[in-house]
Amino acid sequence: MGYGSHRKSTASHIYSFCIADALAVMSVDLGSESMKIAIVKPGVPMEIVLNKESQRKTPVTVALKENERLFGDSAMGMSIKNPKIALRYFQDLLGKHIDNPQVTLYRWRFPQHELVKDERRQTVIFKLSHEMQYSPEEILGMVLNYSRGLAEEFAEQPVKDAVITVPVYFNQAERRAVLHAAQMADLKVLQLINDNTAVALNYGVFRRKDINATAQNIMFYDMGAGSTVCTIVTYQTVKTKDSGTQPQLQIRGVGFDRTLGGLEMEHRLRDYLVKLFNKQQPSKDVRQNLRAMAKLLKEANRLKTILSANADHVAQIEGLLDDMDFRAKVSRQEFEDLCSDLFQRVPGPVLQALSSAEMNLDEIDQVILVGGATRVPKVQETLLKAVGKDELGKNINADEAAAMGAVYQAAALSKAFKVKPFIVRDAAIFPIQVEFTREVEEEDKSKSLKHNKRILFQRMSPYPQRKVITFNRYTDDFEFYVNYGDLAFLSQDDLQAFGSLNLTTVRLRGVGDSFRKHSDYESKGIKAHFNMDESGVLSLDRVESVFETVVEDKPEEESTLTSKYTEEEESQTEAGKEEQGEKQDQKEGEGTVSEEQGEEKQQPSPMQDKTETVPPEAERQEEKEEGEKTASQDLTVRDLEKEEREKSANSLEAFIFETQDKLYQEEYQFVSTEEQREEISRKLSEASNWMEEEGYRATTKELKEKLSELKKLCRSLFFRVEERRKWPDRLNALENLLNHSSIFLKGARMIPEADQIFTEVELSTLEKAINETVTWKNETLAEQNKLPPTEKPTLLSKDIELKIAALDREVQYLLNKAKFAKPRPKKEKNTTKTDSGKNATAPPDSEKVIPPKEEKGEGEAHSGQASAPVSI
Repeated sequence: MGYGSHRKSTASHIYSFCIADALAVMSVDLGSESMKIAIVKPGVPMEIVLNKESQRKTPVTVALKENERLFGDSAMGMSIKNPKIALRYFQDLLGKHIDNPQVTLYRWRFPQHELVKDERRQTVIFKLSHEMQYSPEEILGMVLNYSRGLAEEFAEQPVKDAVITVPVYFNQAERRAVLHAAQMADLKVLQLINDNTAVALNYGVFRRKDINATAQNIMFYDMGAGSTVCTIVTYQTVKTKDSGTQPQLQIRGVGFDRTLGGLEMEHRLRDYLVKLFNKQQPSKDVRQNLRAMAKLLKEANRLKTILSANADHVAQIEGLLDDMDFRAKVSRQEFEDLCSDLFQRVPGPVLQALSSAEMNLDEIDQVILVGGATRVPKVQETLLKAVGKDELGKNINADEAAAMGAVYQAAALSKAFKVKPFIVRDAAIFPIQVEFTREVEEEDKSKSLKHNKRILFQRMSPYPQRKVITFNRYTDDFEFYVNYGDLAFLSQDDLQAFGSLNLTTVRLRGVGDSFRKHSDYESKGIKAHFNMDESGVLSLDRVESVFETVVEDKPEEESTLTSKYTEEEESQTEAGKEEQGEKQDQKEGEGTVSEEQGEEKQQPSPMQDKTETVPPEAERQEEKEEGEKTASQDLTVRDLEKEEREKSANSLEAFIFETQDKLYQEEYQFVSTEEQREEISRKLSEASNWMEEEGYRATTKELKEKLSELKKLCRSLFFRVEERRKWPDRLNALENLLNHSSIFLKGARMIPEADQIFTEVELSTLEKAINETVTWKNETLAEQNKLPPTEKPTLLSKDIELKIAALDREVQYLLNKAKFAKPRPKKEKNTTKTDSGKNATAPPDSEKVIPPKEEKGEGEAHSGQASAPVSI
């Protein structure tokens, strides 16, 4: 059962949201072929984002024209029409030298693209034209920026924080390239999470009730479009200091094949279809036509999917080449024969994962399929035989598990949400070590150089983690190297694709000065502090020389004097690489490696030196990144301009269509002459023809000017129709107010003099306003009735509203005065005949006329009129 089938029933067990700020977070599962985007926002726990075509996944494709960019399905359509400008599967080029086998493979798969060398970094650039040249990082930045746009539209609020999935086999250069791309997209990356770890987290989150103190070992076999990864994960509950007992997943073993996936199968099928077509049409060679080859690759993709459920199928493409159609029947057996060597590689990642975990198949409780290419029957058949199980698990959503796991992690890392803890212990699959050379003295007093190696991270070491390496025998400036360790577990092809084993060279300055300044103190060595963060990215935090002295009378306390200096790094041999390293417990001689247990206590010293130098290479890298960011921003501006142009074109087309329709409606014909309608119709037709013939290349300004011109032409017609629509309501509101005002005035004049609260001037002013309004209404209506409906009206709705507002002000003034008026003090009763007589002449209480009370709606403006009550 997939995630989607039981999401609602389990959501309450997963989330305990504490909304700190109304901000959404997102995840991007960057697959080779397509990406899945998920969000979490207040009230919406873990939801897949639908794209503009209402699809749950979006092709990772960018089509670059001279002045616009297309993404997703639109770009995929362009990959058939103009294959040279549609870029796909470019993630394999991130951080790669121009001579890397992955670059060679890409050139073979996609010969329509021109790849040139970045002379400064020795990496790859897509050259679409002399002016349009982009690195893979820039292309990825465009995709990430587009993904954020989709997330924001779906979430209906800004989104900045993201967790992005990367293949577990990405090394430091590739991870930094993804971070660089995200930076160009102005995304704040909360974490780069390995896609296999995201899948494992999604699986565990929805089965937390099944996780207990007994370890469960699950193997995930993920075959996607570009690669295959096998992961062994151990689930169990552990005790924590802060949160009590919580579920935990630990990555125990990983195996992978970088080029085994659905794309390679599709290329085999495509080449087979090429042979069949060339056999049917001997005079033609379809390989020479890029558009035809793109169509065949698309058909191969469809064919692979259909053959996963059928024994055979007919491949067919209309007008493949020179209006010639193509039809050919292909069986599943033929497909399997074409990919027989690929299926033989299916068990490889399994064996590699078991080896790195130091486990055997008997310890694996279940094998679960992930990734679209695992739907190929032969893959499942071969895998089932390799793992020796009764069946393969299919109880997670193979397409969306990574995106959902990553967005759960995004919610956990965000300050806006609180989720139930799930501990994730990831592992670095490539060992990293520090190497340095030191001069030693031999027994015969001669001196020689000794090369030392100290491992920071062993294979499958957990992260995040900090470590420290201590150099005890250096008293002057020196250098050390951060390199990858033993990669013998990689195949020769993988090793070549991996690239240089050197991460960086760290040159330390100020060591000698530090020792000379603190010659009276005991040296505790030079400590280099390394950190591998949650994204699996390694950095050198700082390097410091440590000295100590014993304080008198307090021998148990130490005073640590520290002299810090900055290190200068050389240009990295792989794009995006910086200082890196890690430490593993080794305590023998020079270069002791230990885990960092928190900040060491340091006593500030007036003798401390701190010199900072920015390496020239770092400066150039910042310039390069700034240039790439500027280029990406320029393209973003173009996207906005394109969007504005499309809106302008749509507005113009809609106006033409709607106005042409209005000319036939009765209310428009009533207020216009036939000549007027013919002139408008002619102008509309001219504009429509202009749109068809020249509008596609018109600028936004020209489109807006054309629309403004047409609106100006139709303004008087639309005004006459709109006025006649408003008249009934406005005149009715005026008539009601006149009636109410007259009744109010009559009642006010009947109030006895002794109780009168209104002055004669106030009542006369209201009477004058009523009379003038009645006169204006009658005269204006009479004048309007004399005019033909095709002329500009003299009775205007805005004038009616002004008259309503003016009269209403007078009534409201008197109502407010009545509301706040204080009653007059009553006179003492006089029992004389005269008084009695006077009282006898007054009307009884039941017959007194009292100013009308303000009721709901009384005196209010009607139908949009302005009301301005006067306060006294």
